Amino acid sequence: MVVQTNQEISERISLISVSSTMKVAADAERLRTQGVDVVDFGAGEPDFPTPDNIKRAAIRALEQNFTKYTNAGGTLELKQAVCEKHAADFGTDFQPGECLIAVGGKHAIFNLTQALLNPGDEVVIPVPYWVTYKDVVNYAGGKCVFVDTDEEQGFALTADMIEPYLTDRTKMVFINSPSNPSGALVDREEFEKIYRLTAARGIFLLTDECYCHFLYDSQPFSIASLKGAKDNVVVAGSLSKTYSMTGWRIGFVLAPARVIGAMVKLQSHSTSNPTSIAQKAAVEALRGPQDSVDTMLAQYAKRRDFVVARLRAIPGVRCAEPRGAFYAYPNIGVAFGNGISSSVQFAEKLLEKAGVAVVPGEAFGTDRHVRISYATSMHELERGLERMHRFIVEQ
Repeated sequence: MVVQTNQEISERISLISVSSTMKVAADAERLRTQGVDVVDFGAGEPDFPTPDNIKRAAIRALEQNFTKYTNAGGTLELKQAVCEKHAADFGTDFQPGECLIAVGGKHAIFNLTQALLNPGDEVVIPVPYWVTYKDVVNYAGGKCVFVDTDEEQGFALTADMIEPYLTDRTKMVFINSPSNPSGALVDREEFEKIYRLTAARGIFLLTDECYCHFLYDSQPFSIASLKGAKDNVVVAGSLSKTYSMTGWRIGFVLAPARVIGAMVKLQSHSTSNPTSIAQKAAVEALRGPQDSVDTMLAQYAKRRDFVVARLRAIPGVRCAEPRGAFYAYPNIGVAFGNGISSSVQFAEKLLEKAGVAVVPGEAFGTDRHVRISYATSMHELERGLERMHRFIVEQ
């Protein structure tokens, strides 16, 4: 007799996949526990320590017993600090009522899509895209509309590329500049054109500014600084990369007050407030010395130059030059054949045979690329890229 059961996993969970970047990290760690020497290019995480002044602020918070609940959407002190820093950096004028503190930038974007999207709403997403965008839109019942960019043009995005994909169902456009995984940058003139396109149609424009302070050939800028932009621009930000605070889990959203109110409602029933101690550390990060940011950027610039040149020295490999962030996104299609027909298979064999962990491009919407994080030491970059060179040549 077949027994009916109500213990199946929910259908909405089938709409999302395990984060590819998290899977790569887990696979690399599994091999390390087996004694394998792994060079890990998978993690999107600065290799620098959290600055001492930020750590000391957390210690003071503990000593002062700042260990209780805060407001669900974050402390007023931290929201003020976020608004002040964004104003100082970019000339915006957000107020604390237009700010929410989340448990990292990923959490911020998840809450945003849950608060804004109805079933069938369309979200325009340039390719390649950060892995989480697709899954959070799908989970919210939205429809992803992908816009291909051109590798030969450095994956640069233009307003003309986006316009044909805007419809009556378009609710949001996602822009991540500089981009994870490609390091591509949307030039200010094009960003303003994209803003005008979306504003004229009443479409929300999400600017994901996670890597906004890590630019190599231009000055940081926020589209939210344009006059009137606050009506339909949503800023998602994070302290994780800028201040090497990945484990502290502090992100934020700047948006119209009605959007923030909807997100706070959701957050109050899910995570509630971000960790109180981490919020105190975040205030110090935003208001304290900023020299660590310049130090990291200078190192990333040196590593970028080395990585791009080294990748281009591998026969048949192409690599667009990243203009920001700390990732390279080489085209490794030359290695296809002999059992490799996808970026996933390439990454699996590279890890198995050469001990190098990379994230397959399939996770970002292309299938002839891999993402290499150069947020690691020059020693590891030299070792890993030499192994990758040998693997591709021998393949």
